[in-house]
Amino acid sequence: MIHPIYTELTECRDCYKCVRGCPVKAIQVKDGSAVVVKDRCIYCGHCVDICPSHAKKIRNDLARVRQFLTSGRKIYCSLAPSAASEFPDGMDALVLALHRLGFSGVSETALGAALVNEAIETYAQEHGGVCNDISTACPTVVQTIRKYYPSLIGHLSKIPSPLQCHSAYLRKLYGQEIGIVFIGPCIAKKVEADETPGYPDFSLTFEELRTWLALEHLDLALLSEQVASDAEPAPCFVPARAGKSTLYPVEGGMIASLAWGSDPFQTNAVAISGSSQVVSTLSGMQCGQEHNNFLELLFCEGGCINGPGAQKGRSSASKKALASRYTRSRIAGKGPTFAGDHAFVRLLLEKGYSLIQQPGKAETDLPVSSFVSKHSEDEIGRTLKFLGKRDKAEELNCGGCGYNSCREMAIAYLDGMAEPEMCVTKMRKEAQSKIDVLLRTIPIGVVIVDDQLRIVDCNSSFLHLFSEVDFTIEGDLLNLVGGLPLERFVPFHEKFRDQFSNARVQQYRLHYQDKFLKVTFFSVEKQHLVGALFEDITTPTVRRETVIKKAEDVIQKSLETVQQIASLLGENAAETEIMLNSLIDAFKVPAVNQSDGFTKEES
Repeated sequence: MIHPIYTELTECRDCYKCVRGCPVKAIQVKDGSAVVVKDRCIYCGHCVDICPSHAKKIRNDLARVRQFLTSGRKIYCSLAPSAASEFPDGMDALVLALHRLGFSGVSETALGAALVNEAIETYAQEHGGVCNDISTACPTVVQTIRKYYPSLIGHLSKIPSPLQCHSAYLRKLYGQEIGIVFIGPCIAKKVEADETPGYPDFSLTFEELRTWLALEHLDLALLSEQVASDAEPAPCFVPARAGKSTLYPVEGGMIASLAWGSDPFQTNAVAISGSSQVVSTLSGMQCGQEHNNFLELLFCEGGCINGPGAQKGRSSASKKALASRYTRSRIAGKGPTFAGDHAFVRLLLEKGYSLIQQPGKAETDLPVSSFVSKHSEDEIGRTLKFLGKRDKAEELNCGGCGYNSCREMAIAYLDGMAEPEMCVTKMRKEAQSKIDVLLRTIPIGVVIVDDQLRIVDCNSSFLHLFSEVDFTIEGDLLNLVGGLPLERFVPFHEKFRDQFSNARVQQYRLHYQDKFLKVTFFSVEKQHLVGALFEDITTPTVRRETVIKKAEDVIQKSLETVQQIASLLGENAAETEIMLNSLIDAFKVPAVNQSDGFTKEES
């Protein structure tokens, strides 16, 4: 089965934005592509949201669900309470649409939340009014604790998540043979479906539901009008409508729906949302910081209303307002709401997760600490040097690689999660070093100037051609030339100015102080930097190459003439004469009184 979050490798290349954004660094970069590591992933979906090329994908289960509906079994939909903020056209229209899609009944996941609330309150009453557990409502928080904070597993509530409790309750009411499909904003719910089959059987995101509605040509706005006009009454939620537990998807909603919610100071419970806040809370607990409250931890900022499977581009304020008004309408409404089930709650307290787990089923994912190697300071130090960090001053901690520090990057490299090429400063230094070596060793003169005709860089060969220097200049001495005016070295400096408005490569032959130079101008940065290559074509090596090239051209032309002797004899004679004359010009020593200057090279 495909992992709930995966990478389309053909669309992912040399981008570390997901590494930077992943709160637990569950991304492995291999051959330039960033891959989600299943054993480390907590399914928060942040990498999916921020991927600029949309290479991170959410597994699409729509086809499997549509096939599931044709199985002949009764299939129930467990609808997340955040649907009220996701579909402003109204829940009645949505329920009607879900029935048209083929569901036998639609039930609110908030019923499971109400059962969880009752179980927590019962536990607190039996333990002096105190329950210091961490809520299991957010599967991403549960995954984070199991994989990255295994010492805190004992702090997790023994009560399964609202979705799992709701699935178990529906099976109690309608039989074990029914099918259950969850629809909500969460990617991690797909993991619950994978790990505890049947609780639920499948999980779809709101985005998948929108696709499904479009495929079936179901318009919620139109259905809402039909429901409002009583043209087609909306089916009822089964077995009943949820009450104040519909506020669960908003930060603090769980606590507000508990008896503790009446305390304005929240002295028994604390609500926290957002990845950084959740991780810092768990880190503090692992370090022994005091913990005496019930913790409602939601990994998504602001709560489930901002889940990764929800519609993008809508404001949190509007979604929170819709969710709050929906809960208010339930509390103030005339119709009955779910009254709970004391017998089932007692079963939850007695059996906990064993109620939904298959007998003998082992833990699917081991804690990350069980497979991450421990590295000595010597290993980390050697890796830092390999990455170009030879001392503390070179550890810039710029974050370009996606990690918070160079040390973290070194450890990730040792763990096989990162590649050296991810270090921006290392690659820049290597590139600069290669350029420097090429520039210093190339046998022709090279100079680069800025728009003020000041030298930005040059090599020793350039100085040999245009100065009195007769020794090799390297390193710091060569760097001293940078910033000097070009006119100190060449009398034709104004020729460079003409090149700033021309992006094309220009070639000339320059007669300068008894030498013929082949000059190639090129633009480094248009209207900002211009470079020039100076090749001495009066040297014996170049003269010899010129002779060979000209001779080859003559031979080639002669062969062509043999083939077309009649028609091309006169033309060949003319071209041969021109080539021989050019040979004479190439070897001709310039006259003493011949002036220096540029001659345009013909391509």
